Amino acid sequence: MPDLNPTGRFSSRADDYARYRPSYPREIVPLLEHECGLTANSAVADVGSGTGLLAQLFLDFGCSVIGVEPNREMRDAGDRFLAAYSRFTSTAGRAEQTELAGSSVDLVTAGQAFHWFDAPSARAEFIRILRPPKWVALIWNEREVTGGFLTGYEELLHRYAPDYSRVDHRQIGQDQINAFFGGRDWKLRTFPNAQEFDLEGVRGRLRSSSYAPSPGDANFDPMMHQLAQLVEKYQHSGRVAFQYRTNLYYGAL
Repeated sequence: MPDLNPTGRFSSRADDYARYRPSYPREIVPLLEHECGLTANSAVADVGSGTGLLAQLFLDFGCSVIGVEPNREMRDAGDRFLAAYSRFTSTAGRAEQTELAGSSVDLVTAGQAFHWFDAPSARAEFIRILRPPKWVALIWNEREVTGGFLTGYEELLHRYAPDYSRVDHRQIGQDQINAFFGGRDWKLRTFPNAQEFDLEGVRGRLRSSSYAPSPGDANFDPMMHQLAQLVEKYQHSGRVAFQYRTNLYYGAL
């Protein structure tokens, strides 16, 4: 999606992303251990590593992780977040050109990033850098729309965020996943995930999204005004919940 500037559009959002985005269920790691032979000695390339939320799961398991992140502000935020992990390094590559050595990693992961990739070029690059059997795990949190606050939030995005429908993860379907895995067997596992926020947290969660209008945009103030009304309507003890379904697509290339 070159017209949407997938690299630069996160530069002003890195701090909010680090503070307000959901992490990923820890059940992902033991599943990949059982299904894909992941071990504490595995080398993982986390492509589109952002602020390091997904990489942390694999570092806690003992893996070495290279975070591949082209956006400098996001990469710097990830380096700060993971500074205590000696087995983490980062590089300014991208999915289509990671700058990693051939046959140098055991698993490629991508958290909340696959929809930004040029999928055919990324597939070729992952095949190059992976050691057999060339496992890839594509992971993202898909926000549920199940009435109440969650439906109101979805309607707010459609009203005030013109880019939202163009970058929504829900556009990724079976055809795209089949093509990426080359028609080979792949599996989907889903996990529940959730966050709770007060109004300031909800504002930060919205600001972290690449499609949200920025301060100064004509849609920003009315969007934030209606967001406050939405939280007031549905809050319990001052807080509202975001519910997610975490999708894990995994297979060998």
